[in-house]
Amino acid sequence: MGDPKKQRKKYATPRHPWRRDQLDVELRLMGEYGLRNKRELWRYKTMISEMRGIARSLLAKSGSEREKSEREFLSRLRRMGLAGETTSIDDTLDLDIRDLLERRLQTVVLRGGLAGSASQARQLVSHGHIAVGGHVVTVPGYLVTKADDERVRYAAESPIAKSDHPARQSLKEQPVEPASPAPSS
Repeated sequence: MGDPKKQRKKYATPRHPWRRDQLDVELRLMGEYGLRNKRELWRYKTMISEMRGIARSLLAKSGSEREKSEREFLSRLRRMGLAGETTSIDDTLDLDIRDLLERRLQTVVLRGGLAGSASQARQLVSHGHIAVGGHVVTVPGYLVTKADDERVRYAAESPIAKSDHPARQSLKEQPVEPASPAPSS
């Protein structure tokens, strides 16, 4: 089983890390979503890859075992906000890294208008100014479920929760960045 103190990597690195087109795509995603380093990006790529692997293995199964597992897997994706009500297992193979990055707390804070930029959203989250359902969350990479989407607010004990705080005044003056649609490839 291994030593419990020894953490395992939660990401897989690219096979060809120095390809120019791959570097450009990674850099663009890091800037758009305010990621700290490429390891964060690789962790989400690995998560998407694992979800696709589960979907492929479900497609290979047959009978009632597949139906039960498929129902559980799709309900998990719906709770996370990665799949709609009419999504089939075939549609989950089309999941993109942008779908998962849009569910991060840092992105939800930015898209919800609580911050003016991705870096400010990351700072607000890590400094404890954002609460999800009344609980302060300090992890920018926290995946917000669909149910908690509307419950992301400023923390009650945070000074930014007051409407006359200077950071909130500057937000009213700035236009909120619209959510950009994922490019079709």
